[in-house]
Amino acid sequence: MTSTQGLDGGELQDQAVLVTGATSGIGRAVALQMARQGADVVVHGRDVDRGAATVDAINAVGGRARFVAADLADAVELQRLVDDVGGVDVLVNNAGFSWFGPTADLDLATFDALFVSDVRAPYFLVAAFAPKMAANGRGSIISIGSMAGQIGLAGAAAYGATKAALSSMTRAWAAEFSPRGVRVNAVAAGPVSTRPQDRERFDALGATTLLNRAADPSEIAEAVGFLASPRASYITGAVIPVDGGRTAI
Repeated sequence: MTSTQGLDGGELQDQAVLVTGATSGIGRAVALQMARQGADVVVHGRDVDRGAATVDAINAVGGRARFVAADLADAVELQRLVDDVGGVDVLVNNAGFSWFGPTADLDLATFDALFVSDVRAPYFLVAAFAPKMAANGRGSIISIGSMAGQIGLAGAAAYGATKAALSSMTRAWAAEFSPRGVRVNAVAAGPVSTRPQDRERFDALGATTLLNRAADPSEIAEAVGFLASPRASYITGAVIPVDGGRTAI
């Protein structure tokens, strides 16, 4: 598991990386992976205690990190985060939430919250950080999408729409910023076991993949680490499925 391994090397040595939603699940695994690759990691989240725990986990593997709290659904707090961080070499848009259920059961407030969290927040983070990256002639932006944005899943119309929007923005941002050295990609994750209380749902979704299981968060983090690294220097505008083959069938 990522959290028990030491440093991989210096692929991202002395680079500043912001990982949103980094206090649990995929985001926490990504923050650990970035630290293992030598980055100085800004751990974002809303829960101070969980943020401190993630920073401690990074320190335990020899990495460097600090925590910044912000509710990205609040425009004022998002701007405060941007001001606090200043500039980054790598931005990982991970923060967000999902909702699954019958279309008629989704209330207006939750629908709006989905798009604020999963679409509006990453849009304005990119708007804040990508021009600075472009001015420096380098940078990498990676957004965490979902197979729900690529295929039709019953009960995931609204959530899938947010992830489809993120894929579309990824391609548009690549067209806008990659000519000035900023690579922009997304990872379309399949089912990932992130919450023990939802294990039954993750196992059911995992059974629909070619590998017949859900992913561990560290497996998504490995793909993000690759995209952030010089090894992916010729990849931009891509939405890469990391879904156990689910979207291949």
